[in-house]
Amino acid sequence: MTDLTLRQAHHHDQDAIWSILEPILRAGETYALPRDWDRERALAYWFSPAHHVFVAQDTGAVLGSYYIRANQLGPGDHVANGTFATHPAARGRGIARAMGLHSFETARALGFSAMQFNLVVATNAHAVALWTSLGLREVGRLPGVFRHPVQGPVDALVMHRSL
Repeated sequence: MTDLTLRQAHHHDQDAIWSILEPILRAGETYALPRDWDRERALAYWFSPAHHVFVAQDTGAVLGSYYIRANQLGPGDHVANGTFATHPAARGRGIARAMGLHSFETARALGFSAMQFNLVVATNAHAVALWTSLGLREVGRLPGVFRHPVQGPVDALVMHRSL
């Protein structure tokens, strides 16, 4: 990774973002989203008007994307929530870490006071280790709430950190 930049996503990034999201959706091991969503539905969700969408690119190639949004409406809208995706071929290069750090800065700039992830699949060891290393802590465990396509029902973690 030589020139990783993080910037707001634009319409012209949709093909690259779909190339990142599709294998993750099809695998069904990390997101509580339908595995059979097509490109149009997945990108409509990712680019929802309530989402602040960003991409991570290195030497012009989009290698990751994330969005942040308010975790709840009304009295809970001061807490951010986010979803992160790294291209499978780019894993292990620090892209998710960079996006996580960028998301904290962005959330603070948008007026959020904390970051909360409502459903971190407990079997996703890389995500759990990353978020823990970035200061999120497990504040709850939801037994068997995620239907993993290989392991069956697995726990999910609620993770939180102040910004």
